[in-house]
Amino acid sequence: MKILFLAPQPFFQERGTPIAVRLALSVLSQRNTESVTLLSYHEGASVPLDRVDHRRIVIPRLLQGWIRAVGPGISIKKLVCDLLFLLSSLRLVAAAKRQGTPFQLVHAVEESVFIAYLIKLLWRIPYIYDMDSSLAMQLTEKWPVLSPLRFLLERLERLAVRGSIAVVPVCDSLAAIAHAHGSPDTHILRDISLLDLPSDSPGSTIDEVDLRSECGAREGEVLALYIGNLEPYQGINLLIDSAARIANLAFRIVVIGGAPDHITVLRERVATLALADRVTLLGPRPVSLLSTYLAQSDILVSPRIRGNNTPMKIYSYLHAGRAILATDLATHNQVLDSEVSILTAPDPDAFAAGMRKLIIDPELRERLGQRSRERAQSQYTFPVFAQSLNELYDRVLKNRSKSEPSTP
Repeated sequence: MKILFLAPQPFFQERGTPIAVRLALSVLSQRNTESVTLLSYHEGASVPLDRVDHRRIVIPRLLQGWIRAVGPGISIKKLVCDLLFLLSSLRLVAAAKRQGTPFQLVHAVEESVFIAYLIKLLWRIPYIYDMDSSLAMQLTEKWPVLSPLRFLLERLERLAVRGSIAVVPVCDSLAAIAHAHGSPDTHILRDISLLDLPSDSPGSTIDEVDLRSECGAREGEVLALYIGNLEPYQGINLLIDSAARIANLAFRIVVIGGAPDHITVLRERVATLALADRVTLLGPRPVSLLSTYLAQSDILVSPRIRGNNTPMKIYSYLHAGRAILATDLATHNQVLDSEVSILTAPDPDAFAAGMRKLIIDPELRERLGQRSRERAQSQYTFPVFAQSLNELYDRVLKNRSKSEPSTP
């Protein structure tokens, strides 16, 4: 089976969706019955992908100075890239058809599902919808001015779901949305811990990493670590405001990740709240050092305030065997519970209370961490992921006669 894998993101970059794409490609490339062509954005590092033909969109010269550093989430730059992605996708499919080697399946990640739907209309090629988020929810949360169009956006999302041969949500809440939209085959493919996976990223060796030294922690301070981008939905302001309420305790919050402009804004907020001796912003670090940083922390925090998909980092948090503090929202509580974490309401007072509880109780931290690691090892590792994706493709191959492309 010849597969067109549509990934409308910079590839490869060490962040959520590109990492998930790479994991999926590593599984598909090992299937002897499939040939995979990947289309991605123009940006990103080259990584080894056996038996995968990687193509990139081409940015017109006039736009090359502007369309750079395309970040996560909806933006004007991303929308322009998606338009170019559409044109590249159609050219790829048309060229394969002319050459007598047509694609037989499209694997569409996120918003590229609408391109896959158009390809199905034009060439009758079936598609799998790799659903990492609710596009209708994401658009209206990013741009509230679109809220009156929520019904229309949901109708379009429903159309994409019903047109697929399978929907692959990353969590239970997205599976519920897919089911409500009339998904013909919903197959949950959860993200996994990245701690056991190799990384091609250059950087310091593990022996050179000392989190306490990097952040300037004093003896006896409990380290609470946040890893991720600093977009508003991540709740980083909630985390900082919570820290201000317990500033008398011996702790330090360490933030890893974030774009330069976001770091600047956050540093100003930290200074305003007189938390410079309680909050350290380290900036981005390579994924190759993720396990070491996690292991050297005492508490792992995820203060996210919006969204319904579970952050990929949560699975690595679990695998690290450290106490986890997170907001009690669908984005977390479909994976986390009181057995492996402390979940609080998404407000500074409640989050501060949860942090206080963990800071003063090392036995509780140890107990939660041990349970976390056990759960990750049994449910959120690469072999589990590979088995699940292979089960989906085995089923699609078995039933492909029902959706084989034919000449219009």
